[in-house]
Amino acid sequence: MIINGVMIDETFAEAFPMKATRVIITAQNSRWAMISAQAMTGFATSVIGCGCEAGIERELTPFETPDGRPGVSVMIFATSRKALAKQLESRAGQCVLTSPTSAIYAGIEDGVPLPLGKSLRYFGDGFQISKKLDGKRYWRIPVMDGEFLAEETTGMKEAVGGGNFLILAESQPQALAACDAAIEIMRKVPNVILPFPGGVVGSGSKVGSKYKSLSASTNDPFCPTLKGKTKSALGPEIESVMEIVIDGLFESAINEAMRMGIEAVCKLGTGNGVRRITAGNYGGKLGPYHFHLREIMA
Repeated sequence: MIINGVMIDETFAEAFPMKATRVIITAQNSRWAMISAQAMTGFATSVIGCGCEAGIERELTPFETPDGRPGVSVMIFATSRKALAKQLESRAGQCVLTSPTSAIYAGIEDGVPLPLGKSLRYFGDGFQISKKLDGKRYWRIPVMDGEFLAEETTGMKEAVGGGNFLILAESQPQALAACDAAIEIMRKVPNVILPFPGGVVGSGSKVGSKYKSLSASTNDPFCPTLKGKTKSALGPEIESVMEIVIDGLFESAINEAMRMGIEAVCKLGTGNGVRRITAGNYGGKLGPYHFHLREIMA
């Protein structure tokens, strides 16, 4: 398959099951809501080394939040309920509770409940109080800037992590420009996050390593500087490869994000140095979710 001169490999992105939750962070203004959300989603690119994968889903208007203030929707993904609950508690406690004028609410109403205000309330040192409104329980925690409000729980859903595609280009600036084009449109897709810095992976990995202590290592077949030193997957014209990873609440959401992202890259075409689109898979051994590039783009 060739789209605007760009070869779409006959392969699939291999993804795996995860647990996910969503929270809504609000603040006095959109700037501080975003600051809190950015802090909460820091150091959360990969479960390999971070314990979770987290990202900002989108900004919310005051008409979309529980308290009528500007907000940000944040999603966190982990491999188990226990790991997800731990990450949620520590990130909400250290990054949202500490952020001026902030509040935090459930972003998923159903599903398995995860403690939110239920855990954070103890910071109130006995001065915290609870209120029940419209069947939901909230905790009011006294803090130095006034009061921190947290909904008691948020919901956990079964989710999918690791959807991906790789952009192969003639130069590093061209690869990054293609990623920027893809990310701009992919961020409009609901129920997905792009957990890596700015949505881009510059150092994609493969499973395993020659060093026993590492579970993952550099994806040498796709490293341009290793042509001739390894079994390279790159032609002589490729000098930069970048990856976009997608986590989502639904397979369909990841499918849509990949379609829109690849379409945006292909619009740039070979005239802008983009030569191939491929994906990371491990022979079906990593996970049961397979996103076939050519089927997506058909």
